[in-house]
Amino acid sequence: MKKLLLATVISCFSLTAWSADIVLPEALKSGGKPLMSTLAERRTVREFDQKELDKQTLSNLLWSAWGISSVDGKRTIPTARNMQNLDVYVVLSDGTYLYDAQQNKLQEITKTDVRPFIVGEQKFAMNAPVHLLFVAEKDSYGSGAMHAGSAYQNVSLFCTSAGLNQVVRGMINRDALHQALNLPAEKQVLISQAIGYPVLKD
Repeated sequence: MKKLLLATVISCFSLTAWSADIVLPEALKSGGKPLMSTLAERRTVREFDQKELDKQTLSNLLWSAWGISSVDGKRTIPTARNMQNLDVYVVLSDGTYLYDAQQNKLQEITKTDVRPFIVGEQKFAMNAPVHLLFVAEKDSYGSGAMHAGSAYQNVSLFCTSAGLNQVVRGMINRDALHQALNLPAEKQVLISQAIGYPVLKD
């Protein structure tokens, strides 16, 4: 019995130790600055401290972008005909993950550093500890681009409220990212958003 228990514990530990997914804490859905103040203060800032975001802040940020906000599965942004045809990829220093709002976790996609495909000639972006990639299925209405715009606007407002810097960026290597993320032909990389703490001034 003791041997069986020990084997079970070791097995569970091994699964945990080798699990590449990141479980996020539940997003905090209250607090922050008043909406009108946040709108007035929203800015694009292209300077970032390299300090990583903690899991709670990351969870709050992703929920604002594409989280589930009601018991019937509706999201924090509207989508045409409730298609919900958007994916949010999270690029960190240790790899790229797909945000799973249902399970509230980051599903590892690749350990390959895809940041050079995102940063390109705009070297300032390499300092950002988090890059979001908005990916959608192609459709004749162009709804994916509309949904991505709603998502990155939510993120912009969250960042303003939380004291983070952010910039939406279109100068990315979409073909290289499509291949690196092993995306199917019907999906397209639309745009990216770099996020991080402000640079501390002396």
